[in-house]
Amino acid sequence: MKRPIHDFEPGHLEMCQVCNSARLEVVLDLGHQPPCDSLLTPAQLNEPEATYPLRMIRCTDCGLVQIDHVVDGSKVYHQEYPYRSGITKELADHHHRLSIDLVRRQHTPADSLVVDIGSNDGTLLKGFKRQGMRVVGIEPTNVARFAVADGIETIQSFFSDTVADEIVKQHGKAKIITATNVFAHMATLGQVIRGVERLLDDDGVFVIENHYLLNIIEQLQYDSIYHEHLRSYSMKPLVQLFDYYDLSVVDAYRVASYGGSIRVYVAKGRGKPASPSLSNLIAEEKQAKLYDTETYTAFRNKVLQTKRGLYKLAVDAERKGERFVGNSCPGRCSTLLNYVGIDRELMPYIAEQPTSLKLGLHLPGKHIPVVNNKILFEEQPDYVVMLAWHYGQPITEDLRRRGLKSKLVMPLPELRIISE
Repeated sequence: MKRPIHDFEPGHLEMCQVCNSARLEVVLDLGHQPPCDSLLTPAQLNEPEATYPLRMIRCTDCGLVQIDHVVDGSKVYHQEYPYRSGITKELADHHHRLSIDLVRRQHTPADSLVVDIGSNDGTLLKGFKRQGMRVVGIEPTNVARFAVADGIETIQSFFSDTVADEIVKQHGKAKIITATNVFAHMATLGQVIRGVERLLDDDGVFVIENHYLLNIIEQLQYDSIYHEHLRSYSMKPLVQLFDYYDLSVVDAYRVASYGGSIRVYVAKGRGKPASPSLSNLIAEEKQAKLYDTETYTAFRNKVLQTKRGLYKLAVDAERKGERFVGNSCPGRCSTLLNYVGIDRELMPYIAEQPTSLKLGLHLPGKHIPVVNNKILFEEQPDYVVMLAWHYGQPITEDLRRRGLKSKLVMPLPELRIISE
């Protein structure tokens, strides 16, 4: 089987990122948007701001849902990238459980090497280290400094076959390689997979977690489409992708992180047998008509409905003199607010937890300031929009426990207003 191109340069793409087919159809055009995690300092508000096309595209051959414009990785994952996985309790707990589950499932001996691609602040690797594993992280941004400060060896670089060779030379081969919420992000996908081939031990496992397309469609998560997310995976194209390499998808199942993800296990060697769980997931996709054009037409129509509803609520609140503010500033809220058209006149601020690296910055595109969330309890605004709605229940419970009386707005999957 001839291997397609899997390494893409910045710019417009006219072919599928997995099978290279030119048979692509637009699902949803979200307009020109800035990279979602390129928050602006007050000084940068006076400078020009770069935006790029953001379109949700579907390959009608292999079924991959993707975007058709690659932004240079150095612009998306810039040195001052403000995302930290360790400050979100739900995510930190999830990573802790994942490390325990993988060591138990794989019967991984103590002192084995575990490598995390896109290791961020080292939260996941801390769990492996506590279990007696040798750990190495690969993280291109300055967030790596938090991992290093916690004693997690971290290579500050993008992962590639060259980096893989360096790790093998210094540490040997890895029993476990992880890539959580990052495998959909890489334009140099071929380099990454070739690196995994070289770094993974013969009896090792490569474990991916990413947003799952079926959740995106079922829960109307169009806000998870942004320039970091070059691909929104489902199992059929993901299995096809690894078939081009000396690797096999052997197991997969759904997990709750990020509003609905898949955890995928990849083993060394072609043609390895699939687990019943993987087969069931593929059957579930077929039953949900995940590869039918009509599914995406219905999705687009529902998105337009929720867009109009949220914008109307914001405008009506402003007209009545009511305070309409945001809570939490995940990357996905940039897509949501830029697409809906909610700016700082309609939403005067977004409240974030005191440990966030985004405090004092401004949302790209709409320039809404990000402030300490203590303001919510002092001001008690009329409406608080839950921009991290995919973690809506624990955040709601925390805000109510701390005394917030405002109406809470869940923007997706359908617009809901929750009174006290």
